[in-house]
Amino acid sequence: MIALGCIALGAVLLMLLSAMPKVRMEHCSLFAFVTLLIGLILTLTSFGELFTFFPLPKFFHKMLIVDSYSVYFDAIILSGALVTSLIGTHYFQPKRHFKKEFFSLFLFSVFGMMLLVHASELLSAFIALEIASLSLYVMIGFQKVHDKRVEASFQYLVLGSLAGIFFLLGSAFVYAGLGTTILGEMGNRLDTLMGKDVSLVIIGATLILATFLFKISAFPFQNWTIDVYDGSSLPVSAFMAATFKVAIFGFILRLMLVDFDPIRDTWDTLFIVVIIATLLYGSFLAIIQKSLKRMLAASSIVHTGYLLIAFVSIGYAGESAASSIIYYLVAYFLSAMGAFGLISYIAADEHVRVTYEDFRGFAHVHPYMAAMLSVFMLSLAGIPSTIGFVGKFYIFTGAIEAGYTFLAVCGVVATFVSVYYYFKLIALMYFYPACDSDWKDVPSLKGITPLTIGLIALAIIWGGIGNTFIAYFPGVDFLIDTARLSYMSLFIK
Repeated sequence: MIALGCIALGAVLLMLLSAMPKVRMEHCSLFAFVTLLIGLILTLTSFGELFTFFPLPKFFHKMLIVDSYSVYFDAIILSGALVTSLIGTHYFQPKRHFKKEFFSLFLFSVFGMMLLVHASELLSAFIALEIASLSLYVMIGFQKVHDKRVEASFQYLVLGSLAGIFFLLGSAFVYAGLGTTILGEMGNRLDTLMGKDVSLVIIGATLILATFLFKISAFPFQNWTIDVYDGSSLPVSAFMAATFKVAIFGFILRLMLVDFDPIRDTWDTLFIVVIIATLLYGSFLAIIQKSLKRMLAASSIVHTGYLLIAFVSIGYAGESAASSIIYYLVAYFLSAMGAFGLISYIAADEHVRVTYEDFRGFAHVHPYMAAMLSVFMLSLAGIPSTIGFVGKFYIFTGAIEAGYTFLAVCGVVATFVSVYYYFKLIALMYFYPACDSDWKDVPSLKGITPLTIGLIALAIIWGGIGNTFIAYFPGVDFLIDTARLSYMSLFIK
């Protein structure tokens, strides 16, 4: 909870400092980074412990909760924000149309995401969701000199506001049916009403789930994804694709596991249809893209389908399914953040390389960058010895244990299809000749940004091989154990 307050204080202070002429953009970037680092250190002090409590109950009245679950997601969100800050350092330097206020909005969005995973009441969750979303709306369209940025911002604003209306309307129906919006109390009252008419609660919960499906880009709410991600600056796209999705899953998992568990079977058929459609349509969109940035945006839809496979398995394989979701969120976060980060580093000031053809023969000129980009593509494709493979393995085996073998098969087929659009980039980089002059303006590997990206690549490989080479070093088992611990904290009375 102290980390949450630290981020909020940092966002307000940075907003005030950005109005001072003597404060430069570099100062604001450094201030945001230090604030995030302090927040992460404070979070890690209680990481890996089993606990739950309501902070300041006389003031917040169970509107916020602090437990192992929220701390786990805090660590992921803050890590994602830190990585975004580091990989964005090189990107923002030559682009002076970015202003100091951008970093204040960045901290406010992080605060909203952290507040969302700590929310223990529906209206508090809505406020947190809107804080994060409103900040992202502005961050997407911050470069007003690019019409594509403004268009993406406006599109996300309109559709995101509509999704927010669904959440509010759903909360109203839930309150009408249960007389409370506090998580935990809703579940207890729903248990006592089972066998009676709970149609208001089902309608309300369905509307809330619609907001959830929109925010994670699931079918049929995925059409905004490619245009918005493509219109955003690369660091913002990375932040949305990885970190924001983590925060959304953090809240909806708590809601489904704690409160809507008695009526979860109501949506089983709906989720099966959504999962199949998400995997099919997302794969189709990824295959037809020529832009690498748009391909990564489309593939994020497919990864949402994988996560939903574990989500629907929770009813029959609760702990293992929930743990696999939490683990896969880490795997996808690392892979997507690394891919977007390296592309933003490679992108020159004038000529932004975002198409497949732009990377023809790239490995012959910049072998180390090509190797890192290949690691990210391999992990996203779920190839063995990467963290992406382990994440998909847990999701598919959990689905089979829960009786959803057909969904697991669909996930495996989508994985095979993804080999085409991920390996296409690797093939172009390694098996085609390149003209050195085409890459003369690509920056060399120096500074904090390539170092951060290299560490992410190593983390992806280490997540795939686990503790094979160095015993007792934190690896796959550590991540799974902490994920299970965070799941257990949800049920501490």
